[in-house]
Amino acid sequence: MIKSWMVIGGVALLVAILGGGIVPPNGVKWFKRLQRPRWLTFEKLIPLVWTIVFVCGTWSAILVWNQDPGTSRTWGFMAGYLLLELSILAYNPAMLFARSLKLGTIVGAVGFVVGLILALAVWSVSSNAALLLLPMLLWSPIGTYTTWAMLKLNPTEA
Repeated sequence: MIKSWMVIGGVALLVAILGGGIVPPNGVKWFKRLQRPRWLTFEKLIPLVWTIVFVCGTWSAILVWNQDPGTSRTWGFMAGYLLLELSILAYNPAMLFARSLKLGTIVGAVGFVVGLILALAVWSVSSNAALLLLPMLLWSPIGTYTTWAMLKLNPTEA
């Protein structure tokens, strides 16, 4: 029998691989040449942080599913988790295709709002599931603020 963690984890991984692969090479070159704040010393750790965020989000979804599997309410939560993952993954393609730090800041803020709404919604089902969304709720504003700070250093890249 296929376990819920296999399906939810598989879907999350597939979405991450497909969504994370939408990166225009010219956009990456554009982003690499931008000025960064001097305090941005942790840039190499960002992929690890996002990996932790996605693993915690997936684990959160598994806990919610296992509380009441297959109900319409639970399917609604799963749609919320998918929306959250897609909104997080939209940051790079949106910003890099448009070459706009302003758009990146907006998309980052939207991801935070989606995550906050989802965390508040799943709290009634599983407080542990809501707490597993905390890494995203803590990191997302840092990433959004960093993009905004880069915008201030690169005003022509709005």
